[in-house]
Amino acid sequence: MKKVFVVGGLALAAMGYLASPDSKMVSAQTPGREILPLQLEEQIPVPSVAGRLDHFSADAKRRRLFVSALGNNTVEVIDVFAGRVIHSIKGLAQPQGPLYVPAVDKLYVANAEDGKVRVYDGETYTLRKTLDFGKDPDNMRYDESSKTIFVGFGGDDGGIAMIDPKTDERTGQVYKTEGHPESFQVEASGGHIFVNVPDADNVVESIDKKTGAVTKWALKKLRANYAMALNEKDHRLFTITRKTPMMVVLDTQTGKEVARLRAAGECDDVFFDASRNRIYVIGGEGIISVFEQKDPNHYELVANVPSSVGIRTGYFFAKRDRFYVGVPAKGNEPAQVWTYEAED
Repeated sequence: MKKVFVVGGLALAAMGYLASPDSKMVSAQTPGREILPLQLEEQIPVPSVAGRLDHFSADAKRRRLFVSALGNNTVEVIDVFAGRVIHSIKGLAQPQGPLYVPAVDKLYVANAEDGKVRVYDGETYTLRKTLDFGKDPDNMRYDESSKTIFVGFGGDDGGIAMIDPKTDERTGQVYKTEGHPESFQVEASGGHIFVNVPDADNVVESIDKKTGAVTKWALKKLRANYAMALNEKDHRLFTITRKTPMMVVLDTQTGKEVARLRAAGECDDVFFDASRNRIYVIGGEGIISVFEQKDPNHYELVANVPSSVGIRTGYFFAKRDRFYVGVPAKGNEPAQVWTYEAED
């Protein structure tokens, strides 16, 4: 990859991190200017929001971003074209995973504190329905092929349940995970769900959607696997661990480990950029690790892009080539959403 140095003032201001000796990271002392794979281009204030920011979703048609302000009990609606908050959905209970489903024009929000998934109109954000999941509903995914919403929930008896978005009723079986399911991915053309379950001895589970049968894949000498992304075309699964901070690449057909590379620490979100064959790992230590898939069996670190300490979650808006991350409020600075442009 050709590298030319360009680091804007915003990026330099964000460099509150420690670099490992082998990191491909730009610092204020680095001579020259480099075009990083992610260029910080905008900081969007999210005023009056305190506490932790959790996961994101997006309405591509309206160019809106949904940010779960877990510590504020709100979901903030951002017009990414205007670069400002246009609405705040209040009255939530530790919102974790928002999910916008364009096929039905609804926004689903999982709430950890009261165990509810709340359903909102996608245009007016009026509450339409509330579904009870008992304990800690978290990540959600929409499967276009089956027209089904999958919801991870529960503790030691956790599992993945389903919602029919046409009726907003629970449907089908509950896939048991023997622990709280963290990030998971649903194959669009295949028959499996892949789930990070750190509570079940830090394993990745492959669940057969037809039978519910579970196959467990161990992550040797690694713990705290929370974030996950999928490259379904190449049968590659990317799971990120915190102890030790690592990106582990698994073959989804066999469960075999293909590669492991040191990654940003304290990660809570990871995304696969199919157009560039890149993986973006958001780390709370103040960097975004960008990896490139050279081929399905070989990967390399492109750069550790500066962000800010405490940033763990975000959203890759593939249709706009934009990568958004949530910045918690600090001191007199309000919470923010930073916009990065993905570069070739």
